Amino acid sequence: MPNFNAVPPLLIHFLLAALFSFVIGLEFHAYQQVNRHHIGFGTTRTFTMIGVFGFTLYTLDSHGILYAIGLAVLAAFLLFYYTQRIREDSFSLIAPLLALLTYVLGAAASVLPGWFLILFVVTMLLLLSEKQGIRHLSDSFQDKEMLTLGKFLIMAGVVLPLLPDRQIASFITVTYYQVWLAILVVSSISYLSYLAQTYFFKQRGFLLTGLLGGLYSSTAATVVIARRAGEGAECSGAVSSALILATAMMYLRLLALIFVLGGMVDFMHLLGPFAVFAIVSIIAALVLRRRHGKAEAGSGENVPVKHPLEFGAAFVFAMLFVAFTAITHYVVGDFGTSGLHVLAFAVGMTDIDPFILSLLAGKFHVSASAIIGAIVIASGSNNLLKAGYAVALGRNRAVYPAAIWLVLLFLASLAYAWWM
Repeated sequence: MPNFNAVPPLLIHFLLAALFSFVIGLEFHAYQQVNRHHIGFGTTRTFTMIGVFGFTLYTLDSHGILYAIGLAVLAAFLLFYYTQRIREDSFSLIAPLLALLTYVLGAAASVLPGWFLILFVVTMLLLLSEKQGIRHLSDSFQDKEMLTLGKFLIMAGVVLPLLPDRQIASFITVTYYQVWLAILVVSSISYLSYLAQTYFFKQRGFLLTGLLGGLYSSTAATVVIARRAGEGAECSGAVSSALILATAMMYLRLLALIFVLGGMVDFMHLLGPFAVFAIVSIIAALVLRRRHGKAEAGSGENVPVKHPLEFGAAFVFAMLFVAFTAITHYVVGDFGTSGLHVLAFAVGMTDIDPFILSLLAGKFHVSASAIIGAIVIASGSNNLLKAGYAVALGRNRAVYPAAIWLVLLFLASLAYAWWM
């Protein structure tokens, strides 16, 4: 067996610098050809030599004097090159900036960890190869999104650290910090779905509506898809697939929330049932889709999502979180585990996210299995609610397979909670 430890680190760093510089040169050459720029400065060999040049100067002088001189010489050459390009009415800074970053790559190969080096190179390759996609995103980007991003940064970077990690009240067994952290995590997942629906999948069929809408709110997605079926939408064979897929995404969203806010123990307890429910639901959706034929693109309807980072929505979520914590504290104190499970069934007919997160964050005098059972029951009860929505709003035989599946998931949830 070869002994890789015997390979000199200097050789490894040199090969990394040369290889990654060569790859960047290849991608830039392809970028110039696709965009019909003249080759001129910036062939693959040029970028490889720049990377090796930077690595060599950094290695020769530990004080960095030679490296700084080399950077100044390269910058002067690039300034002259850019001046000439301006005279030709070409104002792009891509080539000079990429050359400077490739020069820096030589030093990065010596001192930075491998994961950062790979991330550095991949970022440059993506920026070059995805020009059209980035330009399309820039053209469609709305001004209000920067304000939204600013709100999120304030919520996460300013408000969260200032909140005390102190229990709100004796009967509200969560802290101010936990409530706000829950808001941030739920809003982040919903925000990703919002961005995908707003900028990348404006026109989508039933299946994408179920997929993206389920990440935002499986109940909202169910209502939209069922109403579309009730209007006699074409490609009705895809309706049940979309409804089931929305619920599968609910389980994945809940697992993500539990992993972040509930801790590893709660996550491992719920990973089994929720992963099974999600996987078999996805399989069922695919089987129904194949049986009834593929849906036509754009035959679905957009889920009318509200912006997930609105302060009004955050306030409502916080109030529900605190209210469910107080109610749960009272129910557990007077009725124990059986009362908690009845409450979980009732809450499943509303918004289950704040209830589940309050269970994970609160300190209740019941066993861990009782908490896990309540979470499973709430998710199952929510499926029963969605089955009712599908039948009542759909008024179409196309929704029956999904309604039956959702009822089966509800029964499976009750059986698992009873077994727990």
